[in-house]
Amino acid sequence: MRKLWGRLTSVNVQKAVWGLDEAGLAYERIDAGGAFGIVADPAYRALNPNGLVPTLEEDGFVLWESNAILRYLATTSPALALPEDPRARAQIDQWLDWQATTFTPAMRDAFWQLLRSPDPDRALIAESLRKTEAQAAILDAHLTDRAYAVGDSFGIADIALGCAAHRWLNLPAERVERPALRRWYERIAARAAAARALGEPIG
Repeated sequence: MRKLWGRLTSVNVQKAVWGLDEAGLAYERIDAGGAFGIVADPAYRALNPNGLVPTLEEDGFVLWESNAILRYLATTSPALALPEDPRARAQIDQWLDWQATTFTPAMRDAFWQLLRSPDPDRALIAESLRKTEAQAAILDAHLTDRAYAVGDSFGIADIALGCAAHRWLNLPAERVERPALRRWYERIAARAAAARALGEPIG
């Protein structure tokens, strides 16, 4: 039985859940991390030495890091198949890396301070929102006249960026309206496989 460890309030778990559901794969999701604990247990650390989520178990194969999981699903599932063109594949990698290293980290402080801190640091929030607005502007410009992040069909770059955009667009904060980003997000969030991943409150 395929297992996915991680709570649905984790943006990284959301990516893995969306990918598995797009691929039409059966799996058991086990709540872990945050209030659920488990990630510090020796048995879990044997699977994922980082003590983070998500972790995918599949017939003795173990994989962690959400974007690695998405890439794996794309190489094994026809529904998420990567394009043959190496340049298109490289562009998918580009946006996966940008989401993980730039877009999501920019909003981290705003997310934690607004939703999880009992005494929010307004200066941290303001700086995080400023940084994220700059990245949202980049994504918005890229999505102008595009239906999807890369090429003419939905793919794993849309999943990774879509989960990050979901968090950004649902933060309890004022944002500059980005029409192209909003249009793209609403289209991909309406996909049936997005329902479980994006169905929980972002906090």
